[in-house]
Amino acid sequence: MRKTLRWLLAFVLLVGTIGAGGLTAGAATAAPAGDIKDRLLAIPGMKLIEEKPYEGYRFFVLGYEQPVDHRNPRRGTFTQRISVLHKETDRPTVFYTSGYGLSTTPSRREPTQIVDGNQVSLEYRFFTPSRPQPADWSKLDIWQAASDQHRVFKALKPLYDEKWLSTGASKGGMTATYYERFYPRDMDGVVAYVAPNDVVNDEDSAYDRFFEKVGTADCRDRLGAVQKEALERREPLEKKYAEWAAANGATFNTVGTLDKAFEAVVLDFAWGFWQYGLEADCAKIPAAADATDQELYDVIDEISGWSFYSDQGLEPYTPYYYQAGTQLGAPTIEQPHLAGLSRYGYQPPRNFVPRSIPMKFQPQAMRDIDSWVRHNAHRMLFVYGSNDPWGAEPFRLGHGARDSYRYYAPGANHGALVSKLPAAEKEKATAAIQRWAGVGASSDAAPLSAYDPKLDKRDQADLRRESLRP
Repeated sequence: MRKTLRWLLAFVLLVGTIGAGGLTAGAATAAPAGDIKDRLLAIPGMKLIEEKPYEGYRFFVLGYEQPVDHRNPRRGTFTQRISVLHKETDRPTVFYTSGYGLSTTPSRREPTQIVDGNQVSLEYRFFTPSRPQPADWSKLDIWQAASDQHRVFKALKPLYDEKWLSTGASKGGMTATYYERFYPRDMDGVVAYVAPNDVVNDEDSAYDRFFEKVGTADCRDRLGAVQKEALERREPLEKKYAEWAAANGATFNTVGTLDKAFEAVVLDFAWGFWQYGLEADCAKIPAAADATDQELYDVIDEISGWSFYSDQGLEPYTPYYYQAGTQLGAPTIEQPHLAGLSRYGYQPPRNFVPRSIPMKFQPQAMRDIDSWVRHNAHRMLFVYGSNDPWGAEPFRLGHGARDSYRYYAPGANHGALVSKLPAAEKEKATAAIQRWAGVGASSDAAPLSAYDPKLDKRDQADLRRESLRP
């Protein structure tokens, strides 16, 4: 981090007391009585974007005025989108972020179902449309984002004054962890799913070891053969890629060339398969040597996505790659079976961010988070999938951790959930979540709210979005 820990903590009190452009940085007065919409809109800086009906709930998409810089709150503001899935004010509240954009469709995350509570969801700063204009990218860091959450929590706590839990998956799980590190008194518990912990950015051997052992040797060989064959057939496959780009108006200015984008997609193939595939899906992978060019092109598109490394595919994720290249870190895997065929290797985040945006890596940022979790975790639950590559570098709980747990769902991928844990661990994790939320624990490790196939189904666009990044 650019500032020392002591300097950061000195501003925690500042955020809660100084206004942003005349706004209060938290709700200090009692919430007004009346309809929940009126109470939400009575919060200074809060505006209604839309309300959508859903049986048993009220669902609001809102805009909340935030400081661009929480250290200097008077230096401009931006509107950050949030949503509120309202059940009852006397129920616990789950604070969710994906670490990316905000879905405006009513949905419920697993902890919300487990505790039968309300859910507040937050769009991560700098993801469209929650981006300051003009965009000062130096204000996109984990402390600023945690401070966004802190202000939202302070604003909504007078309305929802029961227990609060934070949650998120992948980059959202990372975000929930960082929030807890900087504001450990806000939440009553944290449930972080499949959260990577890249402590030392230049040391990624854990990922190489993962890919040497995951699944069966036959499955690994089958995936590797597709990658190798694609690079050997670079010329005919790139011709197909260029035809697609021309037909769809795709350009490659950010990554540099179509050739670099082509190779990035191919090198992502094995990672993408294990992140959201299952070992049983190996049977669907064609035998590379016998596959036609079109079959190779199609299976790579299905798993990696040819569109992603175009300018149009990368643009929505500029904030992620900026953070990966400045604080979060990003994995680099060797893939020795592609030696002699790969021209660029696993490319760094800098290649996926426009050169007009300056970047400088801060190696202390993740070391600080890792150390804090090891020594200070309190009421934190980490859930990973045993076959998910992002779990190769997980968060670890040290001797200072209290009432905190880390579990792996056997055979699960990046969609690991508490419900996929072995029975004893599922029971323990569910009981902990319900205890932290201040609700009566179920006797059979079951959520307090019944499964709703519409409300509890993850958005497929989110799954596609997350398929090759945390």
